[in-house]
Amino acid sequence: MDKIIIHGGKRLKGEVQVSGAKNSALPLLFATLLAPGVHRVSNVPHLRDIDTAEKLLKILGAQVERENGTFAVDASSIESVEAPYDLVRTMRASVLVLGPLLARCGHARVSLPGGCAIGARPINLHLKGFEALGAKITLDHGYVEARARGGLRGGRIRFDIPTVGGTENLLMAATLAKGTTVIENAACEPEIVDLAEALTKMGARIKGAGSDTISIEGVRELQPFAHAVMPDRIEAGTFLIAAAMTRGEVRVRGLCAAHQEALVLKLREAGVEISGEGDELRVKGPRKILPVDIRTCPYPGFPTDMQAQFMALMTLADGASVISENVFENRFMHVCELQRMGADIAIDGHTAVVRGVKKLFGAPVMATDLRASASLVLAGLAADNTTEVARIYHLDRGYERIEEKLKGLGADVERVRE
Repeated sequence: MDKIIIHGGKRLKGEVQVSGAKNSALPLLFATLLAPGVHRVSNVPHLRDIDTAEKLLKILGAQVERENGTFAVDASSIESVEAPYDLVRTMRASVLVLGPLLARCGHARVSLPGGCAIGARPINLHLKGFEALGAKITLDHGYVEARARGGLRGGRIRFDIPTVGGTENLLMAATLAKGTTVIENAACEPEIVDLAEALTKMGARIKGAGSDTISIEGVRELQPFAHAVMPDRIEAGTFLIAAAMTRGEVRVRGLCAAHQEALVLKLREAGVEISGEGDELRVKGPRKILPVDIRTCPYPGFPTDMQAQFMALMTLADGASVISENVFENRFMHVCELQRMGADIAIDGHTAVVRGVKKLFGAPVMATDLRASASLVLAGLAADNTTEVARIYHLDRGYERIEEKLKGLGADVERVRE
């Protein structure tokens, strides 16, 4: 098992290129199951979750070739409709094969994903949506068995709360349903728009992606597509905060500035200088970090996936800030590890009060989930002395070559085998 060792105190300077978004690449790869033929998905990051997705596609019968971030997926033959527990338990996004398999084959058997470190993330909203499209759902020994004899039919779906995975799953399924499907209270994240654009290239008829109401007019068949994955807005945001915490000057390239608006607003409140537009932003860290309150909520609000990283920034603020987590119930597990580095944080339910300290100090810490691990790396970059971040397989699920990118900005970072 690897760990990352960080000798902190270095100002980050230079340019860094953002990779493709994991949270977009995964549904795009699974969307290839909707139509026979060879699909091409480019700008795919090299991550553990992408490796898992490749294994799952092959188990289902697809032929997969990958080279330099481009996947060629031949989904001409679907040999299995079962996503086994051994894969689904390592990556919750595996449940996104349910919609494509059900739409194309009329049958899917997918393992329930089980527990998640950051809280309960049930797929009941997915299943209610499939039932609204005429599928029969049964639970059998930890598996979801979904059948749609005669095919899916259009229907009206209203989510109790916006769900990104549920919206993606039902969006893919509805493309081949008979009639029109309307998804209300849909997730509005940019990754939904990216998926809808790819499905449209396949011949799907979709209106409203990116809003809370999406309409899909089903078609009889879809065609192979070629599509480039959108930039990873969470990776981009993590580098913006890295520059701010180290009082650095960094140009973050290959992002979509429009996707960073909520984060940029809060960073500017914290005294961080940010300029640029389009596909790059330039950030300059302040001499004094100002305290800022945040509340996480669905897009276009402040993203829950940036909460841990922003908390790391606030540990060095000149004053107290209040961070409210409104999406996942267990997403403060990084707090104990930040406290080991000298952070002053008090938790009350879904709220954390962060009182800034003058310095953080290097310490051995342990990652508990993907974004928590990023917050510990950020803290290590700004801390005095040496920080060792263990269990970084979490980090490898969502950040492509992060230690190499940080080295390119002047950080003293190395990956070692424990």
